[in-house]
This record gives sequence, structure tokens and C-alpha cells, in this order.
Amino acid sequence: MKEKRPSWDEYFTQITHLVATRSTCLRRKVGALLVKEKRILSTGYNGAPRNLPHCREVGCLRGKLNIPSGERQEICRGLHAEQNAIIQAALYGISIKNSILYCTHQPCMTCSKMIINAGIKRIIFQGEYPDPLARQMLEEAEVELIKMGEENAGRGSEKNRKSGK
Repeated sequence: MKEKRPSWDEYFTQITHLVATRSTCLRRKVGALLVKEKRILSTGYNGAPRNLPHCREVGCLRGKLNIPSGERQEICRGLHAEQNAIIQAALYGISIKNSILYCTHQPCMTCSKMIINAGIKRIIFQGEYPDPLARQMLEEAEVELIKMGEENAGRGSEKNRKSGK
């Protein structure tokens, strides 16, 4: 019997889950990677900035303040996985223009703005995140947002399929 080989999108999506295991967030473990020409450029997971105590050690500020998911992201010790992937690429001088972002979850508004300005053209994710404005801005910027597992996975967003992009 022949073993099924994963598609590239499935392969990179699986890797995001391994990257997420490094997360130190108490609420949600997120992993991200930036890929260009089927090569991983950078990875990131959510957690506190370098050399600072992680939420595991000091507790979750958002939890203590009862801040709902998807709101007030600025009240958090950690950086998001997407932010860390972009920062790591910049730190090592790696161009991410026209790359694909694979992520365990849909990016938030802050990450979406960074993704747009970094020139990332496609996002493939699995888990939902309650941020409809982020989706709207990505669509306006013509960044493909593709949820794995939906029938359109790997073919682009509904808007982009209609426009032929």
C-alpha cells in the first residue's frame, strides 16, 4: 500500500504545530513560519521578549484582568508568533517579501498590519481568531487568507479566485 505524501501546505502547517510547542503563553499556543519557494525562512512562537520572564513564571496579565480573546492585544507580555517570525527574519537579514505565512491561527489586527507592510502575500492557517477587522484589512490589501480544511484550501480566497489572482 502506497503511503500518502502530504501536500506542501499540509507539510508546513504540520510544522507550525511543532513550533507552537515552544510557546510559553498560558492561553493559546501559536506557531508560525515564513516560507518562500518551499523553503522555511523563519519561525516564531508566542511568548515574552528575549531575556524577560515568561507568563508561565509571572502569570497571565490578560487572564488576571479578564480580557477576552481578540481584544486589547497590547495588554500582554508576549509577542505573537507571526511577530516573532517577522522579527527573526529581520534580525538575520532575510527578505520575506512575497513569502507565505503558515500559522496555527488566523492573525490578529496588529500582526495583519505587519504582514501587509512586510510584503507577505499569502496566509495559510487552521484555527480561528475573533478579529473580523484583521480579515477585512487583509482582504483590502489583497493578501490571501486561506483556512486549511475548507474546500478552497490551496486555491486562494473566494475574492481572489473571482478576480483571477
